[in-house]
This record gives sequence, structure tokens and C-alpha cells, in this order.
Amino acid sequence: MEFMHLQPNISLKPFNTFGIDVPAEYFLELDNGNLLPEITALYQHKHILGGGSNILLTGPVKGLVIHNRLKGITKIKEDDTHVWLMVEAGELWHDLVLYAIDKGWGGIENLALIPGTAGAAPIQNIGAYGVEAREAIESVTYWHWDEKTTITYHNRECKFGYRDSIFKHGLKDKAFITSVLFKLTKQPKFNTSYGAIEQELEELGVTELSVKAIAHAVMNIRKSKLPDPAVIGNAGSFFKNPTITTIKFTELKLQFPTIPSYRVSDSLVKVPAGWLIEQCGWKGYRKNDTGVHEKQALVLVNYGSARGSEIWQLSDEIVLSVKERFGIELEREVQVW
Repeated sequence: MEFMHLQPNISLKPFNTFGIDVPAEYFLELDNGNLLPEITALYQHKHILGGGSNILLTGPVKGLVIHNRLKGITKIKEDDTHVWLMVEAGELWHDLVLYAIDKGWGGIENLALIPGTAGAAPIQNIGAYGVEAREAIESVTYWHWDEKTTITYHNRECKFGYRDSIFKHGLKDKAFITSVLFKLTKQPKFNTSYGAIEQELEELGVTELSVKAIAHAVMNIRKSKLPDPAVIGNAGSFFKNPTITTIKFTELKLQFPTIPSYRVSDSLVKVPAGWLIEQCGWKGYRKNDTGVHEKQALVLVNYGSARGSEIWQLSDEIVLSVKERFGIELEREVQVW
């Protein structure tokens, strides 16, 4: 079968927020899920690209890069308290958030302005300001490359964790997510305790909470802390916030009294990776066109013509320095091709 949009040797620079200029052997804009069975038969090596906001390209990409352009938001059902939306995987995540806000439906307003697509949300279990995508996901439908069939996993089957899911492990390179079913609430329970949301709401003069007001506050905070990929190449948070034992944290607290933390359980504590990196002197670091953002140490940046391998090398150096000083090994959040 002829694919009208199949292109050889295409630069992926416009399709990744780091702005890394490497070629794809073949590139396909996929806007019709019915083509998946034939794509399965034609290409062994396939790479799925959504918004390109969570990948680091370190060299030419062999095989076929599929740009997920499946679009559509459909209300499946509703009752007095909830509404269910079937969202095609190629829809931009922030567009979905704006759609929900416009309707007054709650559940994902704290995740405003996160780059990427709706289909990538369950893979990464995106999260921000005390909320994770899994809290609003009812099910995920995907095409299984090996079994050559469409499968739907309900929330529990997705094995969601902190920035984690089965799609990053057992189903890695095996699943092409086609749609996600979200369950949103008509009676929002607002989460404003995390980060600077309450302070921002106060500065905005908000006297009555709403999904729109919270999303506005979140967007303001994100814009003040994170660089715009259209101006400076980046993929947002490069590292996960590490989780350590309370025993380990108590030891660190004695040596570093100002170390911040968030309790996960009676035995586990989460420590901000950005703080650890900043304490090691990396905030604002720059070498040629590779660097660490001046306002947020969690964000590695491309100032123009950096290579993916250079950004990866910088991340290696950061991981080593944090481990040497704090005994904590950072885990990268960004996927590497």
C-alpha cells in the first residue's frame, strides 16, 4: 500500500522540543488508525512520536518514525457527577485541558500547560502540582504490534506509578496507544496545597475557586519557571524526583539541614531533584550550546546547535555529582533514542 505521507530521510528537528537536528530513515504522519495493521507488516523498527516533548535524540533514527496525529474528543457518557471523554492519542494534552476547563469539568486542571499529547499522558503518567494523569484515566486503548490486534487496558492493568506505567516496561516498543478514556468530574475537588498555587491564586485576586482559576495559576507558575521550547530547546524536567527511605533522609538532614522533602509514606520520602542539582552548582551552567536552565536546575537546555550526545553527557555528569555528594542516584525522566 502507498502511504501518501511517507517520507524518507526527514529531519526530526521540528518534531522534538529539544530542537535536535537528526534524520529519520522514514517518517509518517499517521492520521488514520486503520493503517496500523499494514504498517505492522511493513516495518520491523518503529518509533512513536507524539509531541516530542519527552525525548532526547542522540543520533540518526533507523526504521520508521510514526508521528501520532490521531485526533478527536468524544463525550461517551455522563451522569450527575461525572463525564467520560474518549480522546484520540494525537490530541495535544493542553488542548484537552483547555477543553475540560471550558466545560467546567475537573480532574486535570493542575496539569495545564504540560507539553505533549493525550496518548503520551498514560505512558509517562504525567503529573504536576499534586495531581497525576492516572487519577483521571479510566482506560487506555492500544494497538499491539506483536499480537496485531487492538487491546484496551483498564486503569489498574496499566500499572501506573510515579512517572511510570506498563507502557514503559512490559509493553515498551509493543504498544501504539490510539485513544484514552478520561473520567472527569462535574463536582471538582480543588488541589491547591502543592507548590505555589495558593500564593499565585492570592496574587491573581481569586476569591472563588474554579478549575479555570487553578489552571490559570498553574500556567503562570510554569511560565515563570520553565523555558518556552519555542525559544530555548528543552524537554521540561529531565530527571525524576528521587524517593529515598526516611532513614536515609534523616541522615541527610543532619548534614544538609535545609534539604526539602515530601512524605510519600511512613518509610519513604521524596526529595526534589532540582534542589539536589542546584546544590551541586549546576544551575545556570553552560558549555557551548548545552546547559542547565538558569531558573530551574531540573531542566537541561539546547541554546541552539547542541547535539543530543552532548546533552546526555551533561546529564551523566550531573548524575555523578549528585551521587557523590548526596548518595542519591538520579533517574532520567526523558526517553532516549
